[in-house]
Amino acid sequence: MHVAGHFYDLEGFRAGDEPLRGFELAEVGDVTGKTLVHLQCHIGTDTLGWARHGAERVVGLDFSGAAVRAARDLAQEEGYSQERAAFVEADVHQAASALPEDSYDIVYTGVGALCWLPDIDRWAQVAASLVAPGGFLYLAEFHPLTDVLDDRTGTRIVHDYFCRQAQVQEAPGTYADSQAPTVHDRNVQWHHPLGDVVSALAAQRLRVDFLHEHEVSLFARFEAFERAEDGTYRFPSSFPRVPLMYSLRASRPAGA
Repeated sequence: MHVAGHFYDLEGFRAGDEPLRGFELAEVGDVTGKTLVHLQCHIGTDTLGWARHGAERVVGLDFSGAAVRAARDLAQEEGYSQERAAFVEADVHQAASALPEDSYDIVYTGVGALCWLPDIDRWAQVAASLVAPGGFLYLAEFHPLTDVLDDRTGTRIVHDYFCRQAQVQEAPGTYADSQAPTVHDRNVQWHHPLGDVVSALAAQRLRVDFLHEHEVSLFARFEAFERAEDGTYRFPSSFPRVPLMYSLRASRPAGA
């Protein structure tokens, strides 16, 4: 359903539409000649987006066999060889042993990945271990502040920001299509406060280069959101501004 639906817009991708966000391209910078691994890559559109921008080699990793097969098919359609764009089926916690290389110039993880992980410290340990000397980890995510807002309008604080327990929901459909027929409807996610994420990476002796907060989101999560001309969503100008996404880069010194 993710391959055929509108949420990931594979037809647009095939036609040359940009899958990556503008702030990601600006913050990651020129990837020409770089090696990049994309953890929790799903169907690989963002991964292949970095290849389009000149990365010498991209490797995507995801635990879903169906997603990895879709990513491999898409790479083949785009004309990329296995040496240029490879995809690996594995749990992100096993990335260090599952990936074909020991380290990469850029370790990238895209939007909507961390909420599926119960232990942010374990994730940081694995992700940091893949950063080559002189390289960096780049993370773009939905801001954890949005998790405390009411699920309908997003205008009231109703949830505990510091809750780290599993959040279990039983509902049909998926985030990509709420009306999709599904069999297994149990959804388990985890909330990670911003301080936990930064501290987990700092504990791995990565140097945090920046932490940026953004007032835009990528989908109409709340009824109060308005769609901008660039396709992003935000609260109306009459509302106080709050962060809806964040991005972070943490590097490993060349001599490390």
